[in-house]
Amino acid sequence: MKTGIISGSHRPQSQSEKVARYIDRQLEDSAWCENRWLLTLADNPLPFWDESVWSGGGAWQEHLPALREQVNSCDAFVVVTPEWHGMVPSGLKNFFLLWAAGGELAHKPALIVSVSASDNGAYPIAELRMSSYKNSRLCYLPEHLIVRNVAQVFNSDAADNDAEAHSYLAGRLTYCLDMLGEYGNAFRQIRASGKVSLETYSNGM
Repeated sequence: MKTGIISGSHRPQSQSEKVARYIDRQLEDSAWCENRWLLTLADNPLPFWDESVWSGGGAWQEHLPALREQVNSCDAFVVVTPEWHGMVPSGLKNFFLLWAAGGELAHKPALIVSVSASDNGAYPIAELRMSSYKNSRLCYLPEHLIVRNVAQVFNSDAADNDAEAHSYLAGRLTYCLDMLGEYGNAFRQIRASGKVSLETYSNGM
């Protein structure tokens, strides 16, 4: 099984990317994840969505083919989002706009991991669950992870971690990733069932 990890922060050397790379290492050591792909949106590598994305012309010709191949090949996703003033970053929402019609994300499970510098982090969970799945058909797990006070956990130097918080979140992350693996296996059967018809119902309600 192949898992895609999306680090949704525009900022270079962000805490979101730190968490995403920690997750990547955890998946490397897992029994169920055979391949991983990590995409970071640091420095805004993707153009903002416009109608030319449908024809693949212009700047999209440079970005989309290789990106679509990677997204298509994934069986499950981890979406890491920071909370910026209570919102998901525009670059991450832009990423989801790219896959609103082609089925690349359709009927694939995803784990949301929200990152906060303080005690917040709930708003991006609600926003992604509400507004990023309708036409893409991405299926978020009922489980999610909120990484509060992120500077104190998931650091490469254990001395920089709050030991209690890190231990709790690392354990909960392992649980969430194991659940993602189970969902990934189950959803393979859904996609292979012949019951999925994006041609008939291309837009969600």
